[in-house]
Amino acid sequence: MGIKAGLVGLPNVGKSTLFNALTKAGVPAENYPFCTIDPHVAITEVPDKRIDRLLEIYKSQKTIPSTVSFVDIAGLVKGAASGEGLGNQFLSHIREVDLILHVLRCFENPNILHSSEAIDPIADFEIIVSELMLKDLESIQKRIEKIQKLEKAAQSKPAELKELKAEHTLLITVQKALDTGDAALVRKLINESSQKTIPLLSTKDFLIIANIDENELDGSYQQNPHYLSLVKHFGQERVIPLCAKVENELTQMSEDEAKEFMEMLGLKEKSIDIVINKSYENLGLITFFTCGPKEIHAWPIKKGTTIRNAAGEIHSDLEKGFICSEIFNCDDLFAIGSEVKLKEQGKIRTEGQDYIVQDGDIVLIKFNV
Repeated sequence: MGIKAGLVGLPNVGKSTLFNALTKAGVPAENYPFCTIDPHVAITEVPDKRIDRLLEIYKSQKTIPSTVSFVDIAGLVKGAASGEGLGNQFLSHIREVDLILHVLRCFENPNILHSSEAIDPIADFEIIVSELMLKDLESIQKRIEKIQKLEKAAQSKPAELKELKAEHTLLITVQKALDTGDAALVRKLINESSQKTIPLLSTKDFLIIANIDENELDGSYQQNPHYLSLVKHFGQERVIPLCAKVENELTQMSEDEAKEFMEMLGLKEKSIDIVINKSYENLGLITFFTCGPKEIHAWPIKKGTTIRNAAGEIHSDLEKGFICSEIFNCDDLFAIGSEVKLKEQGKIRTEGQDYIVQDGDIVLIKFNV
């Protein structure tokens, strides 16, 4: 699936360091702006404890977990919308991602340069969103000019003209919200409207990564004023506290070393696992499984996908020649213990092509090409 989450932030906020931790990739993370000039893309495994339980039951030779793509995008500066710094590349790369991960600096360190005099994650966020809105204003203006020409040409086509006028009205309303700098209203107007229009940068879903100091991993980050300001502004569910430096160090250790280091720091789980799983969830993805003696394969699909379309993720022939599917959920399997017992209790169903796949479904596709 071509679904991506993009890491975005001002220079020197820990973005590339976090990307290294997320992907175990060797992206440079030097102490100067624009180290990451081109977007780096990597595919990361999605942690899923269900796979280990399925492996115990099926005794499979290998496992293939779900994955999600992360993009490390060049650091942005004020004026990006007008081409400052690497603005044009930054904005074009943001257009290609489905979820934005705003990496915001919440730690004080005089040895690491910052783009402004004081650490202020809310102000940093607003700089980025302002640049996105400025670019959206430019895009909307171009679209309105095109619609006006199309409206003149569609005077004898009532249905087409009605559609164009509806889009025109929506864009004028969104334009006014952008002029006032109200990003929340822009998102609301677009998300609640059934009218199709051009994609906008400022309406993309997002999460907040609060990059804290390693000395605060004992829980004292909950008194960090920068972190608290983010929680107050965006809500607890949208803010993920972590120390990018520590997360990157953990990926370079053996499993035993990492476990010992985490115990010393008071970490119960890696924060990057939370980032990956929350990104997966916010991208609207769920997982279904195919299981057998050769492999357990976790497949990521968009929530609301039919079984026929899901079969196409496995192989196009399965979608083309789809007949039906035998389906049960891994929760039932874990509760009962085996496929044999599931069959005995009537827990394995036969579903047609319109069945909506649920998270955790285990499927066997029957097809004929």
